[in-house]
Amino acid sequence: MSMDENDVRQAIRAVAGERATVRLEGQRIGVVIDASGLDASARDALEAAVRMAAARPGYDVRTVVTAERARRRLIAVASGKGGVGKSTLSANLAIALARAGRRTGLVDADIYGPSQPRLMAVEGTRPEARDKVLLPVATPYGVPLLSMGQLVEPGRAIAWRGPMTAGALGQLVDADWGLTDTLVVDLPPGTGDVQLTMVQKHRPAGAVIVSTPQDLALIDARRAIDLFQKAGVPIIGLVENMAGYACPHCGEVSDPFGRGGAEAAAREAGSPFLGRVPLDLAIRVASDAGDPPAAHDDDRVFAPIAAQVAEWLEAN
Repeated sequence: MSMDENDVRQAIRAVAGERATVRLEGQRIGVVIDASGLDASARDALEAAVRMAAARPGYDVRTVVTAERARRRLIAVASGKGGVGKSTLSANLAIALARAGRRTGLVDADIYGPSQPRLMAVEGTRPEARDKVLLPVATPYGVPLLSMGQLVEPGRAIAWRGPMTAGALGQLVDADWGLTDTLVVDLPPGTGDVQLTMVQKHRPAGAVIVSTPQDLALIDARRAIDLFQKAGVPIIGLVENMAGYACPHCGEVSDPFGRGGAEAAAREAGSPFLGRVPLDLAIRVASDAGDPPAAHDDDRVFAPIAAQVAEWLEAN
């Protein structure tokens, strides 16, 4: 081995350590870079540093970047019907998990009614792509996001048939999520193509079912539970949304949609009950303003739900 070759190897080792394997053949310097655990920007920076360190007059430098696939677990947030607050719960669950220390991302898979860009305060943003792979958009809450709402013009209807929606879901889930270890997926309501693609192709670690207390919502929630159970996807638990309204004037609590229905459905299905989210004007106003309650230290609603989900993930 010549002194020049030693110089090249030492220069590369100085910037890449054990991540680089160097091979010299004639006038070619080949470097294989192990980028496992690095996000996209860190990978690019490392490759650029290696190429600069390896550069020699008259030599062709070629780099190959490899990485082990991150072990990422998907949490499907689902409901049997629309209008039960599933997207609000998804956003706040993702933020609360991130605040608890999990590297959490959020996929807005509600293809026909994407609302996460507003909830996460990134309306008007568009994701970039690298090598035809989408790069999630950063949000103010430390939770990267991908949503169909970022890929179409505001107010434009998405009139797609099943195979197209399934393909769109694949692009969102299989994006470059970097170090993300937990992906919260806000599914559309119902038990159609998107849900089937999710359970069959992307295989969630578990599902969180959202329902309001009244009987009509619970009928559809039971259908969602049945879908995941038949597919072998564990039910992490049920959340009862819009549960109890405290009068801002007198403080008296009433239950316009009933109370305890989701808890009873959880008991019937043999699944955990994760808790109740009140019918609270402050939650609605903050959500519309892109200021999710879970982002604040005084959150006493979503953090306990997220803690149970995190505990379930650790135990399973």
